[in-house]
Amino acid sequence: MNKEILQKAANEARGLAIDAIHACSSGHLGLPLGSADMGAVLFGEALTFNPNVPKWINRDRFILSGGHGSMFLYGWLHLAGYDLPIEEVKNFRQLHSKTPGHPEFNETPGVEATTGPLGQGIGNAVGYALSAKKSAAQFNTADHTIFDQTIVALAGDGCLQEGISAEAAAFAGHYGLDNLVLIFDSNDVTLDAMADVTQSADTCARFSALGWDTVKIDGHDLEAFAGAFENAKNSNNGRPTLIEAKTEIGRGIPEVAGTAAGHGEGGAKFSESARKGLGLPEETFYVSPEVSEYFAAKTTERAAAYGEWEKTYEAWQSANPQLAGLLTDGLSNSTPSDVLDQIPAFDPEYKNATRAAGGDVMQAVAEAMPLLITGSADLFGSTKNYIKSSGDFSKEDASGRNIWYGIREHAMGAICNGIAYDGIFRTTGATFAVFADYLRPSIRLAALAELPVGYIFTHDSVGVGEDGPTHQPVETVSGLRVIPNLDVIRPGDPEETAGAFGAMLQRADGPTALLLTRQSVPTQNSLSVAERRDGVYRGGYIAKKETGTLDTILMASGSELAHVMDAAAELGDGVRVVSMPCFERFDRMPDDYRESVLPSHCRKRVAIEAGVSGLWWKYVGMDGKILGIDRFGISAPGDIVMKELGMNPGDVVAAVRDLG
Repeated sequence: MNKEILQKAANEARGLAIDAIHACSSGHLGLPLGSADMGAVLFGEALTFNPNVPKWINRDRFILSGGHGSMFLYGWLHLAGYDLPIEEVKNFRQLHSKTPGHPEFNETPGVEATTGPLGQGIGNAVGYALSAKKSAAQFNTADHTIFDQTIVALAGDGCLQEGISAEAAAFAGHYGLDNLVLIFDSNDVTLDAMADVTQSADTCARFSALGWDTVKIDGHDLEAFAGAFENAKNSNNGRPTLIEAKTEIGRGIPEVAGTAAGHGEGGAKFSESARKGLGLPEETFYVSPEVSEYFAAKTTERAAAYGEWEKTYEAWQSANPQLAGLLTDGLSNSTPSDVLDQIPAFDPEYKNATRAAGGDVMQAVAEAMPLLITGSADLFGSTKNYIKSSGDFSKEDASGRNIWYGIREHAMGAICNGIAYDGIFRTTGATFAVFADYLRPSIRLAALAELPVGYIFTHDSVGVGEDGPTHQPVETVSGLRVIPNLDVIRPGDPEETAGAFGAMLQRADGPTALLLTRQSVPTQNSLSVAERRDGVYRGGYIAKKETGTLDTILMASGSELAHVMDAAAELGDGVRVVSMPCFERFDRMPDDYRESVLPSHCRKRVAIEAGVSGLWWKYVGMDGKILGIDRFGISAPGDIVMKELGMNPGDVVAAVRDLG
């Protein structure tokens, strides 16, 4: 290790952070300056990557969980030779730059995850580590190892105080993810104050109790950190590693270093004196020829190592054409175009909960998609998404396709995102709908990063019954619908459930949430199976066409579809029934299709859904009426609760007649 040049690189990375944050008067200096020495070791020596092939499937993954310290990552990506020129560093936090305020996936080469909300990156790293274990189990052979990467995350006190990190760390320790290294930037400072104001835990002892190896080092001692990291990377002992690195926040700016004032941009006003203290010239955004030459040489070395791996990969492809095709399918995020055809039609007399129908559908799609994996937050018996043809993911067997997350919904969401970021396996996670808010931050980030994660939320309404209002998610479906780029599908019967799974799995540019019932619903047979499933793809469709002159439109989603079908039979031949399983998909349809389903001339409309009513007005219009539940539920048998709260065919009929 060339300690002298790496120390020089660390100080120049500090200079880049100071200059970028000073230029825009915005950002966080503490982490980029405090962790710069570790960055020099990681990007200058220890990490395996090729900046010319940023998506190399066997690269080490580095996730900056403390995304507020984004200039740490941007500075090192620039120095390490990624396609991030100095002009982009100078444009830090500016419109349309590749250096946004917090790292964003697919916006900047080398950024492995969209981070910022504290603790999420730790969960993402656990997901990456799980995916890497599964990739090795699925694709490595006795003759060829194409996957042996290490997953690295850098986090601070804020990430570790957030509850999601405890859930994710417990999961990683239990499942023996020894390909995971978490670097704790332990600087004894949080945003408001010194860390001892809000914490007194022994972090190493806590992680050790969770099944991790731990080591504490001086984060400014390059050799100590390099040794600790190398040991962690090569441990292979069934235990992930925590490196607690004691650092000085804002190191290099004496006026704020080691204090809470060093966290944000406050130290940037001392940029001129800081630059002198770091041995940098007056020129801003300075990178010395020596540092540039060092990293250029490292890039050549890394390209050569990548070339050797490529030879192994090509030999593996030749020897294993079926595995190679499967991996190509995974990396291209492809779903069989005929996936719906591989889901058998349900018996017309089938009457069960859509969660049960979903369980049947899961078996069919799992057979069609070998890289589909699924998990549940200790609720497989209720969410019904267990893949029966496969075993369980475990420390001893990473090939299993069922992941037992335990009662860790928050971590489940972030881990699913990490799997999706890695881009080989399609993943779903399941729990009761009322707990969706426990993983809502992860859902939001999946939508922002356009990750094709699937969420299976069961017990979707007051139809849950006796468990009462604490478990009756009246607001949850609408709460999910307002997240941009999230498709929310609430199917009304088994065939719509099949369509919902197909829509979820064929979507490549964002997440999908399925809302499934606990209570039984009848199969609607007014249309063919193909028409029903295709209707879900379109988000809304005519489930029962009027037989006379159209004068009334009834709308519903989920279990309430049965109510409007029954009401239409009583109301006469001028009534149309529109099933609306997915608002978002319907809204993406062409204008002429939406007009054909909901013709603007018919203003007499009634919608019903067992949840809050507000979002339905855009379809109903001010002349119509919505039957919803704008209150919390009741503890009683589900059918009684539904009747008590106005969720039955008679209420639909009465609403139509009230409109005249």
